[in-house]
Amino acid sequence: MPNLPADTLCPCGSLKDYGVCCGKYHSGTANAETAEKLMRSRYSAFVLRNGDYLLSTLAEENRSGFDAESIAQDTTRWTGLDIIECVAGGILDQTGIVEFVAHFDDSGKSHQLHERSNFERRDGKWFYVDGIFPGVSQSNASSVKAGRNDPCPCGSGKKFKKCCG
Repeated sequence: MPNLPADTLCPCGSLKDYGVCCGKYHSGTANAETAEKLMRSRYSAFVLRNGDYLLSTLAEENRSGFDAESIAQDTTRWTGLDIIECVAGGILDQTGIVEFVAHFDDSGKSHQLHERSNFERRDGKWFYVDGIFPGVSQSNASSVKAGRNDPCPCGSGKKFKKCCG
């Protein structure tokens, strides 16, 4: 996992220094206060190939089959994050939805991952539960959620489990 100096701009796009933004969550000195902050910190974890953080913020019932080591080996170059919409997910909420578009380059080609993610607060800590891909038919979205060996809907050409899964 690459190290990022604390005074470097955070990859999540907040325009804050990494150390006072996602870095405090990655180091374990704080928990994300909102669903959006957790989503941003998970995006930054993908950028930094921090599979351990991604696993620790994934709902326990969805952890089987998650391979933190494959995140460390991934060569995807994440290039930006756009938050489209947040529904609930605030400091007083127990659930939240964050819709986002994550931009990335893979094998010299630009791609986007558009997801509407579901988050839950459990024992005071936010977790990523699951998500859907807007614009993908529901029958295809269901097979993507169930089929980790299916092609990733983001268009990378990789298997879902090696990309966004």
